Amino acid sequence: MAETPRTLRLSLKTRLLLAAHSFGIRAASRSDHTVNRSVLNIFDPKAAASAKPINGVSSFDNTIDPTRNLWFRLYAPTSTATTDALSVIIFFHGGGFAFMAANSKSFDVLCRRLAREINAVVISVNYRLAPEYKYPCQYEDGFDALKYIDGMTFENFPANLDLGRCFIAGDSAGGNLAHHVVLKACEHTFSNIKIKGLIAMQPFFGGEERTESEIKLVGVPLISVERTDWMWKAFLPEGSDRNHSVVNVFGPNAVDISGVKFPATLLFVGGFDPLQDWQKRYHEGLKKSGKEVHLVEYPNVFHGFYCLPESPEFSLLIGEVKSFVHKQSSLT
Repeated sequence: MAETPRTLRLSLKTRLLLAAHSFGIRAASRSDHTVNRSVLNIFDPKAAASAKPINGVSSFDNTIDPTRNLWFRLYAPTSTATTDALSVIIFFHGGGFAFMAANSKSFDVLCRRLAREINAVVISVNYRLAPEYKYPCQYEDGFDALKYIDGMTFENFPANLDLGRCFIAGDSAGGNLAHHVVLKACEHTFSNIKIKGLIAMQPFFGGEERTESEIKLVGVPLISVERTDWMWKAFLPEGSDRNHSVVNVFGPNAVDISGVKFPATLLFVGGFDPLQDWQKRYHEGLKKSGKEVHLVEYPNVFHGFYCLPESPEFSLLIGEVKSFVHKQSSLT
């Protein structure tokens, strides 16, 4: 059962940033479950790719399918000897399947720091958004990105990139997307990619039931029941409810994954995240299915804390990911 921490202490700067972001999402979210993209873009600043290293990391954009606006940004650390083989983290951004992009400034900062501090190549995928493109478009885009990367034919492909040490990662909705892409990848034979692990940062799962954390954690930053209900409605096909198998992954309509060769999972949960009970059920579901899963809980963080690098838990998260990547990469 979820326990509600007493006080969430945030700096004035953090509170202002969160308030601006929340206002932008609310202003762009229409009652008919469509998005005003012009309004949203005002509150979602973008960062350009930079071949010139920024803090020891170069970045390049590569197009997969322009008709779907399917592309990715590759982050390569430049402080490493070119002969050293590098693991790769394929990352899917959050935003409730309806907001944000691979070049959103907050995700550019996150992926750049992951690449630098873990000493890995990070590939951040830009996928189609709801409600213009509902399920399963996002999962199709994610898996197609894997197949494209597996071909190793794209521009700026680092010579020392080791696709045999590949990790699939995502935050929030991107964590949900990462889970389902990995499931699909388990059924596919790749030429070069070998998935060593899944990194799920406060993944976006849910269901028709209202959990204790959803009921108790009212007024916390970024996430509310009303907002997540809106997001699921915008994402799911007409007539579907939140017990859909892609939402409530271990619920009444769940797909049995006990026989699937699923990789080890690193799961992050926050004490001020209303979604934490669903994430903990995900942890239990993986364990009951016989899968290796490592749960990391930070009691004093809200949903999406990793997009604000001044959070002390941000450095802890980076350390956990680095340890997980290095450990799983060393396994044969």
